[in-house]
Amino acid sequence: MAGRNVIDPAQVRAAVLVVGEWLRDSTVPVPGRRELGEAVKGTARALAGSAPGHSVEVRVPPFVAVQCIEGPRHTRGNPPNVVETDARNWLLLATGLLGFEDAVRAGVVSASGTRAGEVAGWLPIVPLPAESDPAAG
Repeated sequence: MAGRNVIDPAQVRAAVLVVGEWLRDSTVPVPGRRELGEAVKGTARALAGSAPGHSVEVRVPPFVAVQCIEGPRHTRGNPPNVVETDARNWLLLATGLLGFEDAVRAGVVSASGTRAGEVAGWLPIVPLPAESDPAAG
């Protein structure tokens, strides 16, 4: 049995593809909580696996919070470097459909602390083309 922290890239990609149409078109009905949660948790945990560390906390309430990026470990109180957003905007970032700096400027992502912006260097996690392309899936 695989451990909780083991990330299967194929499962993460499959979870993202389930919500891909909604990410590309906000008029499509919102996916179910389970499908949305799988995509959010999978991509956030994949980020933590690719960029291990404890310097930045990425929060996507109510689904997940992960620590990533090498550097000083945070142990008490509020972390000094936090990236926080909602599920849709996180998945837009994770798929490359939204740029990190654009999201911060638009106010859909909160990035506090001197190291929070380093998350941008690890995105996208599961790149999706802007338009639905059966060959790209």
